[in-house]
Amino acid sequence: MHQSAPPARELLAIALDVARDAATTAHRMRAEGVSVTATKSTVTDVVTAADRAVERQVLDALRRLRPGDAVLGEEYGTQDTGPAEPGGVRWIIDPIDGTVNYLYGLPYSAVSLAAEVDGVVVAGVVRNVSTGEEWTATAGGGAWRDGARLSCSGETDLGQALLGTGFGYDAGRRAHQASVVAGLIRHVRDIRRMGAAALDLCLVAEGRLDAYFEKGLSPWDLAAGGLVAAEAGVLVTGLAGSPPGPDLVIAAPPALFKPLHDRLADLDAAGGP
Repeated sequence: MHQSAPPARELLAIALDVARDAATTAHRMRAEGVSVTATKSTVTDVVTAADRAVERQVLDALRRLRPGDAVLGEEYGTQDTGPAEPGGVRWIIDPIDGTVNYLYGLPYSAVSLAAEVDGVVVAGVVRNVSTGEEWTATAGGGAWRDGARLSCSGETDLGQALLGTGFGYDAGRRAHQASVVAGLIRHVRDIRRMGAAALDLCLVAEGRLDAYFEKGLSPWDLAAGGLVAAEAGVLVTGLAGSPPGPDLVIAAPPALFKPLHDRLADLDAAGGP
């Protein structure tokens, strides 16, 4: 049965409860030991039992709380629901963003859950599985962490900017992305590759990274973290006015956006495999 969308703050409240429970499960499963159950795009792109268990937990919770809503998840796709109807809600889930970090016990992975209405993300939460840090946002309501409203970096000089990025799992794509980094790194303060796009976007939202870019992001990588960043004043787009998506995501404060955009365009950051 179709349900119309409630206000964004109500969707955020649901997302918070569901994501917190999911992160608790992920944390417990990591403490108990993690094994690889499958691979995705390549043999290095892994899926753990926790990825699937956490997403199933989120699906079950959403089915109970919002039974008419559509769901898009990284592990189970849309097999359990149809597309969102006009005015309805679609939930976008990444059960564990940063799975390789999670597998190795590195404290940089997150549960990401966003609510989308008519193709626009209106509420989102990103919760670090290891540390419990939690970022939230609603469309027009700002971005927040631990009760503090976030605003992005005030850096104006690309040469002094600390950037985040990531690499795909396909060898050809990685090679192209490495060439972009090689061309860019002499024009910035430094570049970090930490391995969880949703968390990288949240760090840009609060200025712990000045900017971020990456090719190959999926909707579940971008949905919640992208809203957090945008609500903190970050411009989140693709190249040449295109929307953010698989070809490229650039997230930067207004003062850094054009110089970073133009440098990435020169380096063909959206190209390659």
